[in-house]
Amino acid sequence: MNNVKYIGIDVHQATSVFAVKDCKGELVGESVLKTDPSAIVDFLKGQSGTVRVTFEEGTYANWLYDVIKPHVAKVIVCDPRKNKIDGSKTDKIDARKLAELLRLNALNAVYHGEQSNQTLKEYARSYLSLQQDSTRIMNRLKAIYRSRGIGCRGKTIYGPKNRKEWLDKLEDKGARCRAERLLKQLEIFGKLRAEAQKDLVRESRKQKDYRILKGIPGLGSIRIALILAFVITPHRFRNKRKFWTYVGFSVVRRGSSEYEITEGELRRKKRKPLPRGLNNNYNHVLKDVFKGAALTAAYRGKFKKLFEQRVANGTAENIALLTLARKIAAITLAKWKKGERFDIKRHQLSEQKT
Repeated sequence: MNNVKYIGIDVHQATSVFAVKDCKGELVGESVLKTDPSAIVDFLKGQSGTVRVTFEEGTYANWLYDVIKPHVAKVIVCDPRKNKIDGSKTDKIDARKLAELLRLNALNAVYHGEQSNQTLKEYARSYLSLQQDSTRIMNRLKAIYRSRGIGCRGKTIYGPKNRKEWLDKLEDKGARCRAERLLKQLEIFGKLRAEAQKDLVRESRKQKDYRILKGIPGLGSIRIALILAFVITPHRFRNKRKFWTYVGFSVVRRGSSEYEITEGELRRKKRKPLPRGLNNNYNHVLKDVFKGAALTAAYRGKFKKLFEQRVANGTAENIALLTLARKIAAITLAKWKKGERFDIKRHQLSEQKT
């Protein structure tokens, strides 16, 4: 352990700053290199002993991870939101801070592992970006009408059949021209989104785990494809609670003054920490997937009767939906790990402990 080198890298487009610390936390090396594979590998090969490296998640993270991984003992891509630096901030200070946090084992790692489904992930990102862009266009279009006091609820405003009727409602020539262009953009994005969806589903069906997830209530072809793309492997999560945290279903609790001294003995108070909602740091795509799956399963899926029974027993509808979403996420993780197909007879909408 005495011959371990901890290297923090502050990565930028043109150059990257390397800070090297030993096991005692002393700075033993520092260098500014061109962000180039050969220069980075040569620097790492020149370090003696066991080398451990860290850098923050960002645009270059996937590429740099693949470059560095074969040449060092350990690579950690860390979450930059958890690395707060007080006082002055420069590239060298950032690199030294990362090296020190690595030495202290105080980093929150971002998963970078199997690259076997990289193609699927790119298809998923393409589909999601087109979907988000289409939503922005629709919001901008409705904003034009709402700013003029024209009601535009529903989706008829986007259809080609009613296009002339809606455009005629805009008396201002400039607004009408802008709305017409937005509708043309939406039409183009719709075609591209349909193509991206076909590519995404086609690629996901090549994955060996696709059939395992296919029978889970609420999960259709697109949702399964997104799960396969962003979870990558279920074995990165030790249990369902870790998975709930990743998808944003973990209940956050806050408490204070938990212990008291009674008759000279230290005891824990019976009062439990109070819940403070769900965790804020999560994968937004997967949370939308499982929330949508819960809605589908609750209103027209295999869990409809169980959901209605829970609501009839006095449970608030949003809490029942959250319980169902957590249940579906837990089933997904368990079945995926075991390689088993879903069987409705073996699963009930039981109370989930938090």
